[in-house]
Amino acid sequence: MTVGAIVLMALGNNPPSAGPFCLSSYYRLNSIEEALASKAHQTTIRWNCIEIFYSGTKAGNIKQLASLNGLSSHADLNCHFVICNGLGGNDGQIQTTEKWERQWSIIPGRTWYGSGQTIRICVVSDGKITRPTEFQRKRTEALVEKLCRKFEINTDNVFYPAN
Repeated sequence: MTVGAIVLMALGNNPPSAGPFCLSSYYRLNSIEEALASKAHQTTIRWNCIEIFYSGTKAGNIKQLASLNGLSSHADLNCHFVICNGLGGNDGQIQTTEKWERQWSIIPGRTWYGSGQTIRICVVSDGKITRPTEFQRKRTEALVEKLCRKFEINTDNVFYPAN
């Protein structure tokens, strides 16, 4: 059994110290349906595009990312969802921002030129040294799938980080 766990960890890009993939940990996370809930009314015509991007940090959660970006409040964070990597929030945890709760558009920046109908998902990772974890990949995939289905977003309008 130990040999099997080590082989699975090696195939999953996990160092032995990280431990084997644990399904019970995955199921302890908040549900995708909980993450999609909002205070404001949602309509299928509200959103037409999804962009996934890296936070550019090795760790973080909504409050930490807001602080690192010089924002006075986490309500000002310029994305709709944050997917944690275990350093600042549970690995694979989906945190919902105030912009999603109120169904507000994000403010376009110099690295993003989407429309006001774009849902932005921030994956806590620098994309180079700190790669997204297996939980983050699975949860991002599940979140994108649910968003596409709920808002009738074509998969051609889902944009992932270049690397």
